[in-house]
Amino acid sequence: MQAARRLACWSLQRRLLLPSQAQAPSIPTAAAFLHSHATSFGYKQVREEEKSKLVGNVFSSVASSYDLMNDFMSVGLHRLWKDRLVSKLNPFPGMKHLDVAGGTGDVAFRVLERIKSVGHRAMQGTLTENEEDTHIYVCDINPNMLNVGKKRAAERGYSEEHCLSWIQGDAEALSFEDGSMDGYTIAFGIRNVTHIEKALSEAYRVLKRGGRFLCLELSHVDVPVFKEIYDVYSFSVIPTIGELVAGDRQSYQYLVESIRRFPNQEKFAQMIQEAGFQRVEYENLVGGVVAIHSGLKL
Repeated sequence: MQAARRLACWSLQRRLLLPSQAQAPSIPTAAAFLHSHATSFGYKQVREEEKSKLVGNVFSSVASSYDLMNDFMSVGLHRLWKDRLVSKLNPFPGMKHLDVAGGTGDVAFRVLERIKSVGHRAMQGTLTENEEDTHIYVCDINPNMLNVGKKRAAERGYSEEHCLSWIQGDAEALSFEDGSMDGYTIAFGIRNVTHIEKALSEAYRVLKRGGRFLCLELSHVDVPVFKEIYDVYSFSVIPTIGELVAGDRQSYQYLVESIRRFPNQEKFAQMIQEAGFQRVEYENLVGGVVAIHSGLKL
């Protein structure tokens, strides 16, 4: 397990985005064009109104095998990456937390377990008033993903938990009130929205002052030799695994292409700051295969 954790955090980098960096003029790139008025579905240019339908079809297709495929594609490392995400969140009893694009419950269960662990250590097993106020909302636009999460919750004995709610909703138009959440997480989801800026704006809106935004996302490898190996793995191996395990090569071809179209770490950090967040920083894991971005609403 220690070896796995060292691998998961290999070449971990933390970078703080300074105000001067966010305001500096940048050279227009394909990613900048992508996030203006155009959008894409993998490498294909599509109309904005089409993207959500196409992405919905992908996740409806892969919902039942989604977590299994994550294990295959990351050799189980996605579990450690999500543990890292939740450790940065630092959940606490009484917390109101929103996990977006989290239909299968993987992140929400970790948050809930961490809160219960903190509460039980503090009160030696006695339920406190703060614990009773805890509420975790899992929001996902795809009902099939939510159904998988509800099933997993029942298997874990969480079906009777009043502090866990499953909401079908759009990351770009959340149904929650302004300033209602202590924390916001989104894991492997923001890459799939049509307008990243709108999703970030909504995250900022629903967070309380002092609330933390955290995003775990597949990103851009910055080690030249490793990048070549990773490209071969991504374009040759991942779609093949998708075909063999999930019976769906096309959806995982989209996955790989969408990663390459997503803004790089610095650009995405700048977008988060432009949404209003402060103390924006990111950590690269496994040489940039994934990155965790964070920001505070102050």
